[in-house]
Amino acid sequence: MMPPASKSDAPQPVGFVGLGIMGRPMAENLIRAGYRLTVFNRTKTRADALVEFGARAAASPADVARAAPIVIVMVTDSSDVEAVVAGPDGIIEGIRPGSIVVDMSTIAPGTERRLAARLRERGADLVDAPVSGGDVGARNATLAIMMGGEPASVARVQPVLTRLGKSLTHCGPVGSGQLAKLSNQILVGVTLLAVSEAISFARKNGLDPETMVHAVENGAAASWQLSNLGPKILDEDFAPGFMVDLIQKDLRIVLEAAGEAGAPLPATALLHQLFAAAQAHGEGRQGTQILGRVIERLAGSGAGQSPRKG
Repeated sequence: MMPPASKSDAPQPVGFVGLGIMGRPMAENLIRAGYRLTVFNRTKTRADALVEFGARAAASPADVARAAPIVIVMVTDSSDVEAVVAGPDGIIEGIRPGSIVVDMSTIAPGTERRLAARLRERGADLVDAPVSGGDVGARNATLAIMMGGEPASVARVQPVLTRLGKSLTHCGPVGSGQLAKLSNQILVGVTLLAVSEAISFARKNGLDPETMVHAVENGAAASWQLSNLGPKILDEDFAPGFMVDLIQKDLRIVLEAAGEAGAPLPATALLHQLFAAAQAHGEGRQGTQILGRVIERLAGSGAGQSPRKG
């Protein structure tokens, strides 16, 4: 690891709760930027490397909140955020008036609104700021960050978030960041389904799918999923950048929110079922590009028949 930068340009302390695949590199980037970081993770050993890097480990989320006026949360699901914010020894028990919780998890918008109301009772606030860009974006500090919250609170946390991402957008009041992120998940997931179908279509019709990808990736069909996950499907490289189990969690939240709003999402509903088929084959911890294998199974081609060579 590289040593942290000088702290002179970032004197205020920051807290960080959740040091998983995304959270740990994000926390490291804040230390490099000079922030005095207090961290907590439910699996405490995951904090050890960050402590060696310069962070201070806290005994609970409440202790993190006592140590820092800005506390970032990066955990998995709505119930996890509720536990670390409002559960026993949660952030809310240690929060000080004027503090801000920045939830960078992807969870239900309604959960964010409820937690924001609880925090306001303590004189604190919440900004929901989910991200897109995966573990690579987390490591390289190039995440797209979608923020929901009061303008003054968003402005206060923005200098910290600029150390984590290259695109920051204030989407509206609390919950709006989550709505933007869920829209993002619809787009990336359904686009990945189109990539998977195009590869299967080419193969079944005798067209080399690698040639097909090269032929179309710089035209109107260009997408991040085609250029980055298309080759992984061809190579049968299903190592997770973003796991099936996690996108299934996101799609569940999308469909719940869509149901509440009366918004029909037929392609998203189909996508959710196709990923469920991957989970039924024990592939829930594979990368989302396993969708290419699901489509091949439906086509009767079978996985492993035509991986890319070379």
